[in-house]
Amino acid sequence: MTALLTTAGIVLFFLGLLFSIAWHELGHLGTAKMFGVRCTQYMVGFGPTLWSRRIGDTEYGVKGVPLGGYVRMAGMIPPAAPDLSGRPMGRLRRMIEDAREASAVEVEPGDEDRQFYQRAPWKRIIVMFAGPAMNLVLAVGLFGVLLMGIGVPQPSTTVDSVAQCVIPADATDTSCPEDAPPTPAAAGGFRPGDVIVGVGGERVAGWNDANVLIRESMGPTAFTVERGGEEVELEADLIENTVVARDAEGEIVLETGPDGEPLTDSQGYRIPETEKAGFLGITFQNQRAPLSAGETAVFMGDTIVGVGEALVALPTKVDDVFRAAFLGEERGVDSPVGIVGASRIGGEVLAQPIPLIERVSFLINLLAGVNLFLFAFNMLPILPLDGGHILGALWESVRRAFAKVFKRPDPGPFDVAKLMPVAYVVVACFLVFSVMLLIADVVNPLRVMQ
Repeated sequence: MTALLTTAGIVLFFLGLLFSIAWHELGHLGTAKMFGVRCTQYMVGFGPTLWSRRIGDTEYGVKGVPLGGYVRMAGMIPPAAPDLSGRPMGRLRRMIEDAREASAVEVEPGDEDRQFYQRAPWKRIIVMFAGPAMNLVLAVGLFGVLLMGIGVPQPSTTVDSVAQCVIPADATDTSCPEDAPPTPAAAGGFRPGDVIVGVGGERVAGWNDANVLIRESMGPTAFTVERGGEEVELEADLIENTVVARDAEGEIVLETGPDGEPLTDSQGYRIPETEKAGFLGITFQNQRAPLSAGETAVFMGDTIVGVGEALVALPTKVDDVFRAAFLGEERGVDSPVGIVGASRIGGEVLAQPIPLIERVSFLINLLAGVNLFLFAFNMLPILPLDGGHILGALWESVRRAFAKVFKRPDPGPFDVAKLMPVAYVVVACFLVFSVMLLIADVVNPLRVMQ
């Protein structure tokens, strides 16, 4: 049964990734057609075509390598200006002209006014931005369902479990030795399911209030709990304990280095600060509670910042992926994963013996995060990414504006072909890194569930 669920999870998440790619390309296709650009192909994937069908001017299909997708538009690269220099064509220029000729093949009779480069820069910006924007829209929708619909786990004031004895925090055996003293909660008569509504004579409105009052208390402390629909008075003799430090809002306080950045352990996990505080000996239940629109916006803003930081740090992860793929070294918790790795994680999560809502929530969160990454990655201002085409259109607008102000001839469309050598290098680097990720995800996968 576990293997079946794992397989189902892999397939479902993989389909979610393919949908995200198709959704991205649909943004390009729809806006290009809206502005009258002829689109010859709409493809999900690269390499050999598995299935295709022509509808009107466009061939729609699925290819064998699901590492992305593309919409092929007529006239992506403008024709070259006449060369009057008479100089022989070098290797770099030959590469540029080859790219120009490959683009010109898409232009057919009747396309004289249906080419991409002929559209105003602002229209080309919209076409190229529409793809990443679709991923952003999908991420916002998924996060909205997750955060405002399903909700996020938040600690409540309901007692989940009561520890029966006091044992060292680093003990590997959680059973109670004969000489171990009972915890204050066990001695005070706390039971799972009790709802704490008062601590030390003060009413509590939520988990953070209860947690702060417990930490600040020491010695005999009065508690009011709801049990079976009635309020019950209990007393517990709180003792001192070393616990994870939290701020006034209940957030965990992390250890930081001289540069102010959080410290991490050998596994890449951030290290929390500790402090002396009152110890009761209970755990609180987590209950899902929907976030407000404002809280959701803050969460998404923080997530986008995190995705940006991950993109900036991506080049530093190449060594980690290489060692994981070819040297068998353990991958860090922040190691990047490819389509295979992400799908495998989705399969593992779906097979876990946890409530279905938790499994579904994890998959939604993972897919939403992937779409945020696709948005940020494609907005990088380098060819052949969408951000590179946007940058070219913006530069064309600036040149034309200057020409108009100083009454100079129109410089014409920006010749994107001149940047094709850079695009080839980017594609080569992306392919090499993708192959490394694929090998690492197969032979040394990153696991989120142990």
